[in-house]
This record gives sequence, C-alpha cells and structure tokens, in this order.
Amino acid sequence: MSTYRDLTAPIGSRRAPVLRTVGTRERRSHLTAPRVPTVGIDIGGTKVMAGVVDADGNILEKLRTETPDKSKSPKVVEDTIVELVLDLSDRHDVHAVGIGAAGWVDADRNRVLFAPHLSWRNEPLRDRLASRLSVPVLVDNDANTAAWAEWRFGAGRGEDHLVMITLGTGIGGAILEDGQVKRGKYGVAGEFGHMQVVPGGHRCPCGNRGCWEQYSSGNALVREARELAAADSPVAYGIIEHVKGNVSDITGPMITELAREGDAMCIELLQDIGQWLGVGIANLAAALDPSCFVIGGGVSAADDLLIGPARDAFRRHLTGRGYRPEARLVRAQLGPEAGMVGAADLARLVARRFRRAKRRRVERHERYERYAKARRTIRESL
Repeated sequence: MSTYRDLTAPIGSRRAPVLRTVGTRERRSHLTAPRVPTVGIDIGGTKVMAGVVDADGNILEKLRTETPDKSKSPKVVEDTIVELVLDLSDRHDVHAVGIGAAGWVDADRNRVLFAPHLSWRNEPLRDRLASRLSVPVLVDNDANTAAWAEWRFGAGRGEDHLVMITLGTGIGGAILEDGQVKRGKYGVAGEFGHMQVVPGGHRCPCGNRGCWEQYSSGNALVREARELAAADSPVAYGIIEHVKGNVSDITGPMITELAREGDAMCIELLQDIGQWLGVGIANLAAALDPSCFVIGGGVSAADDLLIGPARDAFRRHLTGRGYRPEARLVRAQLGPEAGMVGAADLARLVARRFRRAKRRRVERHERYERYAKARRTIRESL
C-alpha cells in the first residue's frame, strides 16, 4: 500500500538542492526580497519615528512621537511601538516590521543587550513585539540600519566595502562588506565611538577615558562651546550674545548655524571636531580598508565645515599615505530617516522568509490532501 512518504518522495528528494539554493539567495538577499511595504521604526533617546517604506526606499507615510522617559518600564516603549505600527497598518498593507534601536543588539537580532537612553537591559524585544503584532519583526542596531539604507538607496550605492560613522550625541558606526552587515560574533561590532584616542583624556559615560566620541561628536562640540562661554572667553562673545548669557542654552545646531553665518569660534570648533573625526577614520582605514566612509548623524549637517577638515586630517594621518588608494569620505544622503528606511528594508528579508514558511505550510497541506484523496480512492476500489 502506498504511504504518505511514498507519495511525497519526489518533493523530498529535492530538499537538499532547495536548501542550497536558499543559501545562495541569502547572499543576494536584497535582490530576492519581496517588493512589499514594510514598517521601519527608529528608536532614539528623544524620539520614536515610524514609517511605511516601499521596496525602492520611498517613505509612503511617517509618524513621529517622543520616546517615553527612560525611567519607565520597557513595556511603555513597546506599547508606543505597537501603537504606531497598528496606526500605520490601518492605512497600509504591512508585511513586516523592522526596528533600529540605539543600543547593543545581540547576534540573533532578538535582544537589546543594553540601551544607554532607555531602560532596556537584555530585553527580548523581537519576541515581545512579534507576540503582539501579526507580522514578523526584525531588530538591529540603528547605525546598522542607517548604513544599510545608505548602501541600498543613498551615498553608499555601488560600494562593496563601506563603513558608516554616525555623529550625534556620541559616535556610532557600522560595517558593510559584499552586501552583508558585519555584526561581529556577539552582535556589537561598530562601536567605534569608544576607541580610545587620548590616553587619560576626557571621561566618557562608558567608564573609560579618552574615547573618540569625547573629541568628535555633538556632545564634544557643545562641551567645548559651553566651556569657552562659561570662561567668558573673548572668542565666545558672539555665541554668548546669541544665548543672552544662558550658557546651558547652547546646542549643536545653534553652533552649526552660527558657523554658517561666519562666527569664527563656531567655525574653529567644527574644524576641531572634523580633525578628530579624520584621525579616527584614518585608524579605521588602517584596520578595515573600506572603499568609502559615509558620515551621517545630526552633526553631519555642518557638511563641509566638518567634512572638509576631516578629509584633510584623514589624508594626513592615513597609514601608507601616498602609496595606497584612499577611501572616499562622503556625507550621508538620507538624513534622519536613514535608520527608519534601513530597518524597513531589512525587515523585507524577514517578510520573504515568513512568506516562504507560509507557502511551505500550504504545500504540506496540499500534499496531505492529495495523500488523503489517494487513500480514499484505494479504499473505495476495494
């Protein structure tokens, strides 16, 4: 008598080639992902931004809300994410959700190991959200998602070896090689901001001294400006007048604005930040040898006031300068939406696997129905 295994043997015999094909497709993941809309979410210390993104990186709709206070439980942030996704799902056919989190995400892209601006400590964010939403969820570091977006749709298109530097409150980063984000053994690669560049230098919130982000970041820029203003330095009179003597009102965007208007101190501060940026990039070039560095984050809005000095310092400190090809230094193109767009695009890969799994379940059911029909036919013929 025929058995279910006998009836399905031809399909089973093709299992190994199919698995090998899937493995090949993983290496060409962005080319084979389904062209379906997905939601990307960028979670920072001050805002949660969510948007529906199509397969070409276009934002169909975007929502933004404040990040719940970090003293609140992780569930409060999860509730905010769920509300945004459900709101967008009312108007769009959403197939997956991607999360770009400002923190360390494990290699399985499930747990947020540590988020400095949120109360997430070894938090199983992916599983918690997947249990509350009806679509698959992917979680990654926000710098990784931003780098992916720039590689797919922005300044890094066509590059095989790309490093992204995100300059904000601190410094984040990501590495892309041959269409793959390099996350490291434990998922926390790319924390470039905590390379020590000045032994015994400024204290960093991470606990060490002399970290790169203490010399080239939004915090470093504001710290230097406030110190000069607090000391009533003659070079700081312009910015002191601008804030009417309230030193604590000095911000990074304000410094950039005054620099564009010609304030000499603000221009000099951005040059200092840019020079330290170039020193760190030269170190990364010695270690990673990429073809392109993409500079993103809020501080990159200063454009050539920052990136010009960075290029000069990079060329001056590059190991083997004059005898090796130099990587390009370019400003990111996608702006503050890069993390959200990248998270949505990475989620499209999860949507593909989800759709394949669903298709396999349907195929198994159809094969069982054929088997059951064959059994009924055999019984009827007896």
